[in-house]
Amino acid sequence: MINVIWFGILFIGIVFGLASGNGELLSKTIVTTTEDTVQLIVQLLGMMCLWCGVMKIAEKSGLTDKLAKGLKPVLRLIFKEAGQDDKALGAIVMNITANMFGLSNAATPFGIKAMEEMDRLNGHKEKASNDMVLFLILNAACIQFVPTTVVSIRAAVGSANPGAIILPALCVTTSASVIGITLCKLLQKHF
Repeated sequence: MINVIWFGILFIGIVFGLASGNGELLSKTIVTTTEDTVQLIVQLLGMMCLWCGVMKIAEKSGLTDKLAKGLKPVLRLIFKEAGQDDKALGAIVMNITANMFGLSNAATPFGIKAMEEMDRLNGHKEKASNDMVLFLILNAACIQFVPTTVVSIRAAVGSANPGAIILPALCVTTSASVIGITLCKLLQKHF
């Protein structure tokens, strides 16, 4: 469905551009935009390699293990079933840890594994368990210590201070996580 929507947006834009006599401007814009996109992707690729390397160093040095050990008692409290299962809790911790460092690409496999493990524990396979819903909320609103993707994009497009986003991102993601967990726990009592 999303492909149909994107095609519709592009088609309407091109038709409108040609009908309004801006065909030359439209073709120049397409060429310029594609060049800029390739340059941005190459710059982001370098930044993502850097941050993935930093994450590997954090992992090898034991920093992620220490963070995971700190998170486990808290996660055991908020996840009823998954908090008691080491496989599910391990995948949840790794996903949240990777997200905290802003490495959503690295967090995705752990998120999929966590959902698979929670589905294994789920007694009602036709619907998501409360733990699965809570995990989805935490995954979407995860606290970001270093929002590497946003910092990378800001650096790639020439921001004077790409790291200026770190403190606001930390405040917003912490608030979103706390509100998400609170609302999820309140709604779990009623549904």
